[in-house]
Amino acid sequence: MEIQDTSDLCFPHLLNSSCRKPTLHWSEAVLLNSVLLFISLITVVLNLLIIISVSHFRQLHTPTNILLSLGVSDFFVGLLLMPLEIYKITFCWGLGDVMCVFFCFLISNLISASIWNIVLISVDRYIAICYPLHYPTRISSTRVKYCVCLCWFCASSCSLFYSKDVMIHSGKSCIGECKFIISNFLGTFDLIFNFILPVTTIIVLYLRVFVVAVSQARAMRSHITVVIFHSATSATKKSELKAARTLGVLVVVYLACFCPYYCYSLVDINLTSALDASILCFLFYANSCLNPVIYALFYPWFRKAVKVIVTLQILQPGSHEAKLL
Repeated sequence: MEIQDTSDLCFPHLLNSSCRKPTLHWSEAVLLNSVLLFISLITVVLNLLIIISVSHFRQLHTPTNILLSLGVSDFFVGLLLMPLEIYKITFCWGLGDVMCVFFCFLISNLISASIWNIVLISVDRYIAICYPLHYPTRISSTRVKYCVCLCWFCASSCSLFYSKDVMIHSGKSCIGECKFIISNFLGTFDLIFNFILPVTTIIVLYLRVFVVAVSQARAMRSHITVVIFHSATSATKKSELKAARTLGVLVVVYLACFCPYYCYSLVDINLTSALDASILCFLFYANSCLNPVIYALFYPWFRKAVKVIVTLQILQPGSHEAKLL
């Protein structure tokens, strides 16, 4: 009778139901984990700076910046999801089925909330640029708070269905592994609700914003006198290029982070290893690291707020009244 080698099993005493240990060499594991931990740390720090800035400085208490609840969802992606994903890559899953289901709940909840917060910011910018005169009446603090709460409620509700599906399939996989396995129906729903619909909305809104911005710039150009025509034309071209560049960065980065994961989800999950799946998930999570760069670092108020926080001027009395805008 042939004796099976149990040295590569997570739980050797569970010969028939144990998963195999991760096969990463120690040097590969150290290098990979160092890079991923650095990304996780940067994600936490950048989003924490956004949260502190918006919550502390009174001048930033505007409807637009209330939408930076995006920073909260992205902060927890860096604080919870990324470290747990690193744990999955490096070690056998020894936290049990309950923690696996909770981890899957966090994945779907935080990622979905992050995606739809981006959609809310897109809608806010669309109204601000396309309907500037109606912006104060259409976008109020109360309405924004309701929209943000609705966003998180819908994300949590969908996550409960995903988690229930994961719980049903959890007993069918081996012990020592945590897989986000859902039915084809919920997978299709997730593809539509968390990718196709928000991506379409964001692209349509930003294209509309770009068209309006260009038309406004051309209208202003037509009213400029001949004396300053050439300098105005140069400034307008720079404005158009800046708008196009910003639009390109927003759309390309968003699609670059999300397309690989959802293209992967359309293919049989067994075609790639668990490590490849985790790397694709990390690319998915990387959008939470890039969001604060795209939505905050390009704004002067954020740089001023970071300077006040880093130099500890935030501890001084009356620092919340600092002029940042």
